[in-house]
Amino acid sequence: MELERVDPAVRAATAKLPVPDVTRPLMRRLIRFATRLLPTPALPGVTRQQVRFASGRVQVYRPVDGAPRGGLLWVHGGGFVIGSWRQDHRHCAETARDLGIVVVSAEYRLAPEHPFPAALDDVHAAWGWLQANAATLGIPADRMAVGGESAGGGLAAGLVQRLHDEGGPQPVAQWLYAPMLDDRTAADRSLDEVNHWVWNNTLNRFGWSAYLGQAPGQASVRPYAVPGRRDDVTGLPDTWIGVGDIDLFHDEDARYAACLTDAGVPVTLDVVPGGPHGFENWAKESEPARALHHRARTWLGARLAGHSAS
Repeated sequence: MELERVDPAVRAATAKLPVPDVTRPLMRRLIRFATRLLPTPALPGVTRQQVRFASGRVQVYRPVDGAPRGGLLWVHGGGFVIGSWRQDHRHCAETARDLGIVVVSAEYRLAPEHPFPAALDDVHAAWGWLQANAATLGIPADRMAVGGESAGGGLAAGLVQRLHDEGGPQPVAQWLYAPMLDDRTAADRSLDEVNHWVWNNTLNRFGWSAYLGQAPGQASVRPYAVPGRRDDVTGLPDTWIGVGDIDLFHDEDARYAACLTDAGVPVTLDVVPGGPHGFENWAKESEPARALHHRARTWLGARLAGHSAS
């Protein structure tokens, strides 16, 4: 893909950004180790606490001032094969501070060592922990959302579908940054030629194969593994999806947004011109990233305050 298609505000950062080959086991191990060393500096107005429970571990971000207005379960990205809560530390802390909410950042097992449903089970357990501890955290029981970025956005969407079918406490919103929703994108070999910035279709195919334990695009997949292939999305919560128009996931995200809309779900699809995959994370100081986060948090704040997009 030509660099000229990238927004000028993030073009230089995009050109310099390394794109490691996560298909190589040694490279994945190195990236996972390096991610564990990412700094997590304190942010004024927010506290962070690591909590271990029977089936997992979460990072809990709490605003210092006032009672929490709601809660968010956040799921990090990494193509199902890399990633850690640390990469989204600032995003979670700023969201907790700016919205006055508790943000619970989930850790989950990675593929290919732990294929589906391991990661989904882990974020499901994190949701259960959040529900069980809502009163202690001071979170109103009817003011909780689920969100994530990239593969984390896909896991968040799958979790929302699973929670819907299980009944019980439901999130009031799903908040998805460039979510990885549909394995059929990876099966489309014509997309290999485009060579999208940051996350291309070759890496995408590996990520889905590692997660599903089978080649992407098969006739059938297990429930909740591929959110974009669910036929009936009626009754899912208000949804925000933010994605760049040059992101590999743009088309699948737009299809999911249309599917939700057709089912009567209030949806905001925020398409950023010239936005490569994950720019809101690795180019967070750029004007497009700051603007996207502002719009996203404004939307989430309204949902957690009880205002539906409908």
